[in-house]
Amino acid sequence: MTIANDNIPALISLKDACRLTSMSRTMLNRYRAEGRFPVAVDLGDRRVAFVRNEVADWIQAKISARAAA
Repeated sequence: MTIANDNIPALISLKDACRLTSMSRTMLNRYRAEGRFPVAVDLGDRRVAFVRNEVADWIQAKISARAAA
């Protein structure tokens, strides 16, 4: 199945979020617990995912904060 409309929010796994942010699972979960990372979407059965665009925005904000400093 392919998604023809890029406006539909895409979900990424915790593993993919770790890969994109270069953070370990432990660090990413710590950031989540502290409210410093986008809120996960509960998929049930101990599985969560993240909205791809929210993670990308979080990464961009980190890059922008570095450039502003």
